[in-house]
Amino acid sequence: MILVTGGAGYIGSHAVLALRAAGQPVAVFDDLKEGHRGAVAAGVPVIQGDLSERPLLEKTIREQKVDAVMHFAARCYVGESVHDPAKYVRDNALGMHQLLEAMRATGVKRIVFSSTCATYGVPERMPITEELERRPINPYGITKRFCEEQLEMYCRAYGFAAVALRYFNAAGADPQGRLGEWHEPETHLIPNILRSVLSGGQRPLEVYGDDYPTPDGTCVRDYVHVEDLANAHQKALTVMKPGLFEAINLGTKRGSSVLEVIAAARTVTGAKIEFVVKARRAGDPPVLICGGDKAKRVLAFEPKWTNIADVVAHAWKWLSAHPKGYADAKAPRAE
Repeated sequence: MILVTGGAGYIGSHAVLALRAAGQPVAVFDDLKEGHRGAVAAGVPVIQGDLSERPLLEKTIREQKVDAVMHFAARCYVGESVHDPAKYVRDNALGMHQLLEAMRATGVKRIVFSSTCATYGVPERMPITEELERRPINPYGITKRFCEEQLEMYCRAYGFAAVALRYFNAAGADPQGRLGEWHEPETHLIPNILRSVLSGGQRPLEVYGDDYPTPDGTCVRDYVHVEDLANAHQKALTVMKPGLFEAINLGTKRGSSVLEVIAAARTVTGAKIEFVVKARRAGDPPVLICGGDKAKRVLAFEPKWTNIADVVAHAWKWLSAHPKGYADAKAPRAE
């Protein structure tokens, strides 16, 4: 049994779907503050709880006969982390500690961790490879780095087996349209573009900064498809070794600027898509692009979806069918 913490969230729910498709028994542990019960595949048990609830965590691990954990539960808004770092220390760093201690108490020592390229901060060179020094520039990245450091310590001291997957910008949706991305507030570029389209321009699209040192002045990001991320997590389960911590980047090795993503969305939706330029957001590096071959070498992982238009099209397929997200009564439960 795989316990997926944060399994009602965007990436976690896609991982649950992939695990189910592979015939793997799954249980979800989620506080449902930002996740959606309707995003969890039918038939998967959902235990509502917070990572701070150690007794409930231990009870869940024992009762569900868990033998490995996929850990997605975390706070993930860069801007919010700058203004409310205490929330990120509590939910990310201390949440990881509580989870690891619950695992240690119940004898479960295998864990795949949802990490981030934000641990690198503004790297000294592009593309970003795993040997680069991690110098995060915001509390979100700092707490994620500390989560990785905890994993490394537990592997060394207690024989845990852990893989941290440092992915770049998660994007897209289940290609079959069963799941998608829905946050409130929404800070991610692609869903904000598409929600602006759905609003008929009533929901203004904002671009944060057009004066970065990039070809068109807007931030450049490596958008990795959420289905590819889910498949990489499955692969990580098969390569873990007791006492060994591995950190692996996940991306497409291609960068798309904000304006290029908007252009792709215009093609996909047929909408004009106007926007207004705002000041840069605190903590946003100009360019983040994945590099290195460790994912291919260790996980035998290569992304299936590398064209930004495909990523946008899959997101549009789900969102246009569910304009109210998981609150929409017509939103299907993933099977």
